[in-house]
Amino acid sequence: MAKIVTVYNSWRRRFEPVDMSYIRWLKISEALARRGHRVDIATNELVWWLKKSLVQMNQNLRRVPLSTVKWNDYDVVKTLFHFGFDTLEAYGGKDHPFVISKLGSVVASEDRDGIYFYGKERERMYLTQEKINRSSSYVTVLSKPAKRLWQECFRKRSNILVVPGGVDRDIPRPVRNPYPADNRARCIFAGNLYGKQSQPEANSVLIGKLNRLGRLLSRRAARLYVLGSGEVRRLEKKYVCYLGAASYEEAWDYLRFADVGIVVSAGKFQHNNESSKIYHYVRAGLPVVSEAGFPNDNVVIESRLGFLSENGDLEQMAAKIEEAAHKDWDRDYAINYILDHHTWDKRVEVYDTLLKNHFS
Repeated sequence: MAKIVTVYNSWRRRFEPVDMSYIRWLKISEALARRGHRVDIATNELVWWLKKSLVQMNQNLRRVPLSTVKWNDYDVVKTLFHFGFDTLEAYGGKDHPFVISKLGSVVASEDRDGIYFYGKERERMYLTQEKINRSSSYVTVLSKPAKRLWQECFRKRSNILVVPGGVDRDIPRPVRNPYPADNRARCIFAGNLYGKQSQPEANSVLIGKLNRLGRLLSRRAARLYVLGSGEVRRLEKKYVCYLGAASYEEAWDYLRFADVGIVVSAGKFQHNNESSKIYHYVRAGLPVVSEAGFPNDNVVIESRLGFLSENGDLEQMAAKIEEAAHKDWDRDYAINYILDHHTWDKRVEVYDTLLKNHFS
């Protein structure tokens, strides 16, 4: 078994699984620990935050101060997203002999359709990818299109792992219905809306779509709710109810008691970045209506718990949402499909096999 340290950022914030980046950081670390590996999560939290954890640790899973990590004490360093490798470099660990670098999006050396990073931000990310290409033993991406783009940018290499997003096998029991009893279909968009510091163009598109969709749904006896972080000041309160951000545990009630889960795209399609919402909606037994164009569109179809809507046609989407809210779905089939194919434990099989081959 391997001794692993996982690294994301050096932000001075509590380790809370609220946004998807932190959720994945925790869930992959937990799943590796369940496989018997010793996993340390390196954070830049204050000492008393580490002592008073909001997240349960166990025998094989710890949180450690990023500033005191001795990289050579570990068999493997696993970085998350571009920030993770940048953090590893800043803290003197990029020359570790076994680095696995996980990326949420792969960018090209120039703007590309379906990749919503531009200008200096894209250039910064590409520079980090060049460093990863030189230093990392393995690179993890979310989808086959991301793998193809990486190979196009850095010539074909055999060290690319495809590890999509996932979801918990076991989820919390229902606690309470958080929605008002107003006899309107409850439609939820649960996820990050980005902002000025991160993908402002995507934020503008998503806000515009949600506002229009909210107006369309209001005519169909439905109400659109938004749960998550990001810049939300431009949401039209008359048509879109912003719920704020919730902890990972609390968020499950918003999914369980909704009628339809919504996915909208920042553009005509997503070249290599999937929708993690889809896994969570289906795991909760929540019918999905997703704007087509994500690499994991197939999950909506294969789970038999939702519809794909033509990208950009929000009137069609509103009609499909109304249909989904009243359709009699085989939710048990969908949940079992997710449990069989898309849990975090299934995702780490790739890592587990790799690590056992190297460190058994």
